[in-house]
Amino acid sequence: MKLAGLQKLTLLDYPGRVACTVFTAGCNLRCPFCHNSELVLPQRNPALLDEEEFFTFLNKRQGILEGVCVTGGEPLLQKDMEDFLRRIKDLGYAVKLDTNGCFPERLKALVEAKLVDFVAMDIKNCPDRYAQTAGIPALDITAVQESVDFLLSGAVDYEFRTTVAAQLHDEDCFRVIGPWLRGAKMYAIQNFRDSGDVLTGGLSPCTPQQIQSFVEIVRPFVESVVARGDVEA
Repeated sequence: MKLAGLQKLTLLDYPGRVACTVFTAGCNLRCPFCHNSELVLPQRNPALLDEEEFFTFLNKRQGILEGVCVTGGEPLLQKDMEDFLRRIKDLGYAVKLDTNGCFPERLKALVEAKLVDFVAMDIKNCPDRYAQTAGIPALDITAVQESVDFLLSGAVDYEFRTTVAAQLHDEDCFRVIGPWLRGAKMYAIQNFRDSGDVLTGGLSPCTPQQIQSFVEIVRPFVESVVARGDVEA
């Protein structure tokens, strides 16, 4: 496993659970708003976290932490993810997996093996703007659609989420995204934040009014829609 970092405590990343977050290195997309560019660009990958040190940490936190968030980068690029998650589950932790949805077969296999309890899947944009927003001009989103359909089937608890930037998202996007995700349990719209380590400069957050407009457009199609990030008027 290529582990690139550990946040030892989070009350936000795993809904309803006290958790830690472990970061994997590498991603197949190049989203311009990505705030973890050092995890995405191979030449910038940080020093790796020793896997056994991570499990030593988890052993010591049994009874204190309830869950582990596995994020990236794109975790499903890791070929030994199944064994990694099984070790986490064997310690009694719930697992939340963050994914961009590009590897539906791997996602299905982990869920069917009962190694994932919650999935957070990024929805980069409406289909017509997906490739641009993902930073891969020739991206085929067939795999993304397959992952969306799988989560909508209810096989595992989940949320969809979109990070919005003023240069990439507008109301027209959400007029398409709403029907696309029709029937979804949970959808989060989170505002872009410049961490100082984004992949592409020159992006800016949406206004609170824009965020609220996006929420209202999607609300008729999804059970629960929330806004996250800097969205206060």
